[in-house]
Amino acid sequence: MKSDNLARTLVLIPARMASTRLPGKPLADICGLPMIVQVALRARDAAVGRIVVAVDHPDTFDAVTAAGFEAVMTRTDHPSGSDRIYEALTLCDPDGLVETVINVQGDLPTIEPETIRAALRPLDDPAVDIATLTVEIVHEAEKTNPNVVKVVGAPLSDSRLRALYFTRATAPHGAGPLYHHIGLYAYRRAALERFVALPPSTLERRESLEQLRALEAGMRIDVEIVSSIPLGVDTPEDLEAARRLLSTRTGAAS
Repeated sequence: MKSDNLARTLVLIPARMASTRLPGKPLADICGLPMIVQVALRARDAAVGRIVVAVDHPDTFDAVTAAGFEAVMTRTDHPSGSDRIYEALTLCDPDGLVETVINVQGDLPTIEPETIRAALRPLDDPAVDIATLTVEIVHEAEKTNPNVVKVVGAPLSDSRLRALYFTRATAPHGAGPLYHHIGLYAYRRAALERFVALPPSTLERRESLEQLRALEAGMRIDVEIVSSIPLGVDTPEDLEAARRLLSTRTGAAS
């Protein structure tokens, strides 16, 4: 990526200490490093811009900065991750120099750097407000699982969709592929500012899917199709799986 684009792109990694199923999740040890540091390392390897971790606890702040990464303290009462990253954006870029914000969830310690880079590609089209990722569903059980969010999109190419809807239902109906949404987003700054200023929408509340607020407001979301789903760490079992996966990668903890 060109140096001027690097300067205008900010990778924000939200890290909440409160977790019902895995308390203190950002500081969970994975191959000798806190999970949040492992995520920051993956973002560093993606080499797409400045990296800032948006934390809500002093212990997380200390762990991130001790590893040489930048952290910013945010409020503990944000209703959504988008609100947290917007606060972080205003704190670390008060002059408005950043044009693109990538939101990488803080519980994706095994995410491939290429997956992070892929989220930026749809923004090459100036008509796109928000970009995100998806992967084709291959397991039949996932097609009817409401915890697997599906993208209903109009194909733009072999690797991209224009999002028409996101749903927990099995959709669209009929023959053809179904796509599992991956919750990693790249926003134009103006789109993020507009999004967080909007009230929760009707379909957002009904499906419990925040991205529907943008679609209901007429914003354009394009979706890059990637080859694999990054492992999200939500439970002790997920944590053990992440440890096994990273332990097999040469240099993962360096």
